[in-house]
Amino acid sequence: MKYRIEKDTLGDVKVPKDVYWGAQTERSRSNFKIGPSASMPIEIVHGFAYLKKSAAFANHELGVLDITKRDLIAQVCDEILEGKLDDQFPLVIWQTGSGTQSNMNVNEVIANRAHVLAGNTLGIGDKTLAPNDDVNKSQSSNDTFPTGMHIAAYKKIVETTIPGIEQLRKALDKKAKAFSDVVKIGRTHLMDATPLTLGQEFSGYVSQLDHGLNALNFTLTHLSEIALGGTAVGTGINTPKGYSKRVAEYIAEFTKLPFITAHNKFEALAAHDAIVETHGALKQLAVSLNKIANDIRMLSSGPRSGIGEIMISANEPGSSIMPGKVNPTQCEAITMVCAQVMGNDVTISVAGTQGHYELNVFKPVMAANIIQSAQLIGDACVSFTENCINGIEPNQKRIDELVSNSLMLVTALNTKIGYYKAAEIANKAHEEGTTLKEAALALAYVSSEEFDAWVKPEMMTGEK
Repeated sequence: MKYRIEKDTLGDVKVPKDVYWGAQTERSRSNFKIGPSASMPIEIVHGFAYLKKSAAFANHELGVLDITKRDLIAQVCDEILEGKLDDQFPLVIWQTGSGTQSNMNVNEVIANRAHVLAGNTLGIGDKTLAPNDDVNKSQSSNDTFPTGMHIAAYKKIVETTIPGIEQLRKALDKKAKAFSDVVKIGRTHLMDATPLTLGQEFSGYVSQLDHGLNALNFTLTHLSEIALGGTAVGTGINTPKGYSKRVAEYIAEFTKLPFITAHNKFEALAAHDAIVETHGALKQLAVSLNKIANDIRMLSSGPRSGIGEIMISANEPGSSIMPGKVNPTQCEAITMVCAQVMGNDVTISVAGTQGHYELNVFKPVMAANIIQSAQLIGDACVSFTENCINGIEPNQKRIDELVSNSLMLVTALNTKIGYYKAAEIANKAHEEGTTLKEAALALAYVSSEEFDAWVKPEMMTGEK
């Protein structure tokens, strides 16, 4: 491999000849060989591109950066956002807790690529842009990384997570309405309970997602606050007057999202409670999705020797040894996603506690985990909707069979003959293997006509 020499404050560094990164990136690449290469989410890099472009525009407007440098920075940032330079960001999550090396990776790539765009040869001559003095002007890693993290997380949530959840919510609501007259047995403690409709059961799932979406949307206000302008410790040292507000306005303009400058930069650098808050809502959704998927998995179980009240799509063979077996694979996939998200929440909670004085030093792992959770939930909801929920149909024969066999229909007699007599009927039917009606008539607590008039499953599902 051919190399060129790049310099930083510690001296000369050999860098692969044709890459756009520089000395500090190469040092990080060599010093942090932890896990897969380039594990820093590209969404974070793209968040950096938005903020570097915005900083250049704000700096020019405020008189500290000339227009030629502004436009070169912006041009490279646009290339990054177009995905043209994705292979130039080789760093891992497991680096300095401030994300300094990823910030410098972006600075170096922008500077070196701008040098080439200006008509020069990579690695030859004085750089057209200085990574620290020009690309990083009015910035610190301490305020750029949390800004990039917020941009990436916000975009991922509004572009991937929320649309995926909304698609699933719509599909479940459609099924709830379609199944509104399908009377089935309820279950509490996994045991038979009084009847409800399949539509009512599904309406609970819809409500869960409604609440989860409300919670997630509520967190976006805090997530929209960006740290840029706080620089090293939150004081804004080395920034021109008015920079914080103006750079946030540019970020909002370029991302087309409602970002604002953080009300308190000390909080924005030292505490990442916004990430903890937003991921808490993602965890809430994971808990809801796990319950929904498990219900569907159990309701479709069998299909002949389990509950089998609903039928799900047969997407692929379920067994390498049992012919004809079909498994609830989509339920399994989304519940594994839920497990991952819940685990990520623990990581983010622990990482959120690592704000020591003026700086949280677990930024990269927080960023990586929230991006992963937001992506997985969005993707899993779409897959679950398209490959499972849309194909669900009630197994009416099995539903009717289980309703008729349930002893809990006796609950309808409570207000007619009292709890204790009703319990006696249920116990007698269970012990003797007879029907409720047979037991009730044998005990002479009701007449045949009274039983038929009072014990009607369809009348036990509440108001419609």
